[in-house]
Amino acid sequence: MIYSFFAAISRMKYIERWALMRNSREETLSEHSLEVAMIAHVLAVLGNVRYCHKMDAEKAALIGIYHDASEIITGDMPTPVKYYNPDIRSAYKDVERIADEKLLSKLPEDLKGEFTGIFKSDSRDPEEKYLRRLVKAADKISALIKCMEEKQAGNSEFRTAEESLRRKVGEMAEEMPEVRDFMNEFLPAYGKTLDELND
Repeated sequence: MIYSFFAAISRMKYIERWALMRNSREETLSEHSLEVAMIAHVLAVLGNVRYCHKMDAEKAALIGIYHDASEIITGDMPTPVKYYNPDIRSAYKDVERIADEKLLSKLPEDLKGEFTGIFKSDSRDPEEKYLRRLVKAADKISALIKCMEEKQAGNSEFRTAEESLRRKVGEMAEEMPEVRDFMNEFLPAYGKTLDELND
């Protein structure tokens, strides 16, 4: 039997983000997912090393890789539309869940359990819940980095999105010290030139 899960996942490179915005450089779902995975991984590592958590940092990275996989089927729903009101948000959550189930159905039966654990949360485990909150924070940080890059390229289109994301990430940092640490220790280097990064 032939299974199409990974062929479908490979189409993330064709999904463009920020569809309603003028971009100086397009960003694909693949690029965003990789960045989210790297940031989620380091947030979990920070939590384990500095704050005595016992999270699976590699799982954080995997969740980051697949966190928006449903968009292969749904496309990227712009944030102003997705969050317009609670009814739309709830309906879109249902659409995302159905899309995730459709993707998982493209796996052999003996692999579904492993991937279901990446796509869906075990809400009973407090460390798992916290880890998924860190992935959500990584998603917001990645979006903030995109806004910063656009602003640095002279594109003011992302100004209000950057302000909104800074507020959201700031609120997350108040509850999650790992996010605060990333914002203080790693975010300031974004936007530096290659020569500055190599100093």
